[in-house]
Amino acid sequence: MTITASEEKRVKALGFLRNKGTDCFSARVITVNGKITADQSICIAEAAKRYGNGIVTMTTRLTIECQGVPYDKIEDFRRYIAKAGLTTGGTGAKVRPVVSCKGTTCQYGRIDTFDVSEEIHKRFFEGYQDVKLPHKFKIAVGGCPNNCVKPNLNDVGIIGQYTPVLDEALCKGCKKCSIETACPLHIPTVIDGLARINPDRCTSCGRCVGKCPFKAVETGISGYKIYIGGRWGKQIAIGKPLSKKFTERKEALAIIEKAILLFKEQGQPGERFAQTVERLGFENVEKQLLSDDLLDRKDAILNG
Repeated sequence: MTITASEEKRVKALGFLRNKGTDCFSARVITVNGKITADQSICIAEAAKRYGNGIVTMTTRLTIECQGVPYDKIEDFRRYIAKAGLTTGGTGAKVRPVVSCKGTTCQYGRIDTFDVSEEIHKRFFEGYQDVKLPHKFKIAVGGCPNNCVKPNLNDVGIIGQYTPVLDEALCKGCKKCSIETACPLHIPTVIDGLARINPDRCTSCGRCVGKCPFKAVETGISGYKIYIGGRWGKQIAIGKPLSKKFTERKEALAIIEKAILLFKEQGQPGERFAQTVERLGFENVEKQLLSDDLLDRKDAILNG
């Protein structure tokens, strides 16, 4: 059969990408954040057998693709997976599916990454689905400084933090410091009989908390470190962290929304957010993201 270019574009917007050299498509199933139930997994597998060629593949953005879906079976596929609460999509110049590490269950995770990323999915992937941007906009949530999902290579990346709090009154200045031993980078050092943690080098992984036998480091401050302007691909840009460390989730998510609004308003057609940040200047963009002006003008920006 002949599939017109306009029709191919239409179904691509629905999450169906044409398989090279064929009239069949890969159905891109949205997993929210890479987490699906066993029942949803069964539904996807059955849909792949009924309407595709039985092959299921994973994407780098934690979505699932069922290959070999004929053009005339696209709507049947969508209706079938809908009964398991699943949908297709994740293409176009808009907010893309969120990527999350397993920080919720990982021993190193410092934030509930699945919960945070699910809220981001609902607010910005679903909530901004009809908002056309200059280019695709990618968001990643990492649970700790191990950076497993490379947050600093996304347009906006969040990294969970747990900054140790040192009680100097309890520090004994041990020759072999337990918190230095516990630190993967050995950043804490004993100077003049007192442990010191260099804030400029500490990655806030929290691994040293609770490791001092004299309870000098028993607590930490939870937070979110946010990178902006990262990009991976033909042109690579390493995202830069905002100077402020956020201790409230609502503050961190507000930054994401302001970044999307800034990109919508000030980004040029065809450029990635990294290019927008470079063109406008990091300091200028950071200043805008740390103020509430973009949120105050939200309706005007979205309707402009």
